Amino acid sequence: MFVMLAIFATCFILKNMEELINQSETHQFRAIFPDTLNGNNTLFGGLAMQWMDEVAFITATRFTRQRMFTINTENIRFLKAVTPDSLVEVIGRVEKAGAVKLRVKVELFAEEMFGKHRELAIEGIFVFASLAENRSPIRINYNTETNELSGSNI
Repeated sequence: MFVMLAIFATCFILKNMEELINQSETHQFRAIFPDTLNGNNTLFGGLAMQWMDEVAFITATRFTRQRMFTINTENIRFLKAVTPDSLVEVIGRVEKAGAVKLRVKVELFAEEMFGKHRELAIEGIFVFASLAENRSPIRINYNTETNELSGSNI
C-alpha cells in the first residue's frame, strides 16, 4: 500500500511539474531594425544574448515565483546570422529543476519579415539560482500549490 501511495504521489508531483513547465514557457518577439545591427549588417550577438537572458529570467521567475539570478550560461551556439528585415522569436522553457539550480533552454528563431522562412538561429542554456538576501543560494520552493500560475491572468 505504501509503495502504491508513493508511486501515486510521485506521478502527481511529476504531472504538476510538467504543467508548471508548460505554463511558464515564455515567448517574446522582436523586429530587427538598423539600431540592432552590427558592422556586418547582422544582429549584434551581445544584444541577442541579452534578449535570451531576459526571456530565461522571465521563464525562471514564472516557474518558481522566487527571486532568480543568472549564475551561468552554457553552450551558447550561434547557428545562423540574423539579418535585417527579420523577425525573431525568443522562447524559454525550463529544462531541469534542481534543488538550488534551474536550467532554462532558450532558442532564438529568425524568420523573414516579408516571407515565411523560419529557422533556429541561436540556442543556449541559462542556469539560475534563487538567492537569499545575503546573496547565498537557497533551495528553490517547488510547492506547486503556492507557486501555481493562474491561467486566466497570464
